[in-house]
Amino acid sequence: MTRPRIGITTSLTNGRQSLDTHYAQAVEAVGGIPIIVPLLQSAAAAQSLAQLLDGLVITGGPGITRGLVGALPDDLPAVDRLRDASDELALRAMRDKPVLGICYGMQFVNAVAGGAIFGDAQAQAAAMAHSPERGAGEHSIQIETDSRLYALFGARQLTTNSYHIQAIAALGAGLRATAHAEDGVIEALESADGRVVGVQFHPERMGEPGLALFADLLRRAETPLSPPDKFTPLGPPDKSGGG
Repeated sequence: MTRPRIGITTSLTNGRQSLDTHYAQAVEAVGGIPIIVPLLQSAAAAQSLAQLLDGLVITGGPGITRGLVGALPDDLPAVDRLRDASDELALRAMRDKPVLGICYGMQFVNAVAGGAIFGDAQAQAAAMAHSPERGAGEHSIQIETDSRLYALFGARQLTTNSYHIQAIAALGAGLRATAHAEDGVIEALESADGRVVGVQFHPERMGEPGLALFADLLRRAETPLSPPDKFTPLGPPDKSGGG
């Protein structure tokens, strides 16, 4: 039986791509083949790559600038414009295949769908600290019972890690919140068509419990989704090049 091929996006800093090893290890641990996504520069290249993939993980990263409410704080650099553009090409090319967005990845999906994001959730939304550098540790989230997250974990409450400064201010088209932190911060979202699942925490760093989300991505990769004309509404392609 062919193992699902899962693309994984990378970070980009000063022209150098990098990837935390936890992502690929998590994909392999649940039976997938991790494939590192290169820096994409054209829709044609992205579409050709998408034909080789069965699913996509959009990984963590720096500050989202699309739909930004307020400004990014000094301790959060803006995403590189080239990464922003490449991530959009990859996301759009996977229009009929499943996507798992993690931290920045969840925020990015929401931004491309036309949503808004706080530059600093503590300063602008009176949120508690969600970044270890600001003193945050693990915290609990409340999960909606009619969600994939609830189906995976079988509980209304889950303890997660926390590595972010930004937070979703308004949901994009076709997306709904499926989990919140105690301060109201959105901790998970799903698309109406089942193609996209996003989490604000980092499941690849949660050991066995976190692998459930990667196993779910593989199951979704093996199940036919709706035709491309039914995919989650996304905003028009960003002409500015991103952050």
